[in-house]
This record gives sequence, structure tokens and C-alpha cells, in this order.
Amino acid sequence: MNRNLFIALLIVFNIAIDQISKVVVRNTMTRGRDGEIDVIGNYFQLIWVENKGAFLGMGSDMNPTLRLIFLLILPTLVLLYVIYYIVKHKDLDRLSLIAFCCIIGGGIANVFDRIVFGEVTDFFFIDLGGVFKTGIFNVADLSVTTGMIMLLFSGVFNKKKVISQTNS
Repeated sequence: MNRNLFIALLIVFNIAIDQISKVVVRNTMTRGRDGEIDVIGNYFQLIWVENKGAFLGMGSDMNPTLRLIFLLILPTLVLLYVIYYIVKHKDLDRLSLIAFCCIIGGGIANVFDRIVFGEVTDFFFIDLGGVFKTGIFNVADLSVTTGMIMLLFSGVFNKKKVISQTNS
């Protein structure tokens, strides 16, 4: 498959799955704790909230100008640069390429929400009884987080590869 087509399809897939999930939530759930749905007891729940900030609501109390700069303009510029980077750097390993596509797709999906709705729809909540607890997040956040973890693994694997090649 053409590399740029692969990149485009993976980014579009990440955006689509996020946006479809948000449409389903907005059309079938009740906002807030009154509409919470227990998927796996209290451990994994669906709770629809609208987030004016970034990850876990950070920045939601900023004035509108700062929110525009830090939650819309800067992320858009970073996403455009990362798209440019992955298209230009043909030597990226496949894991890194997929990771960057997940990050870009998730980032674009949340930026889209901010532009169209002025806020981001979040709905996943995990609470493993005090051992691990998340804020309320969405599929785009999951894409970005998965991409970041994949980049870390890619860095570790590439470092091991370089070390083993130097020792040979």
C-alpha cells in the first residue's frame, strides 16, 4: 500500500471512530452522573461530560483568549508539523508511524470538537478501587495515549537495535 495513503487512512480511521462514538453518546445518553452507565460495575463506567479544557479538564478555567491559543491554535500547529514530519521522514519504523497517526487522529478529533462545539465530549471513566482511577476521557484521548505508549516502545526497541548493531 502507498505509504501516504496508509497514513491518511489511519488518521481518518482514528478521527472517525472517535467522532462516531461521540455522536452515539450525545444521541443516547443523559449528561452527567444521572445518566451514568455501569459497563463493569463501578470499575468501568460511561459518564457523559462536556470538557472545555484539555486532558482531564486542564485549562478549562483559562480566559477565552488563552484557551483559543493553548487549546486550539498551538495544538493545530503541532499537529500540522507532525503530519509534515511523518510524510517527509520516510525512514520512520512502522510502529512509530502508526503511533504518530494515532496521535494525529486523536488530536484532530478533539480539535474538531473544540471548533464545532466549543468543548470536547468525554465519556469513559475507570476506577479500579483506589489502585487506579482516571478522569473522564474519550476515544481520541485513548488514541493519543496509545500512540504515546507505542512511541515509547518504538524508542526502546530502536535503542536495543542500535546497541546490538554496535556490539556486532
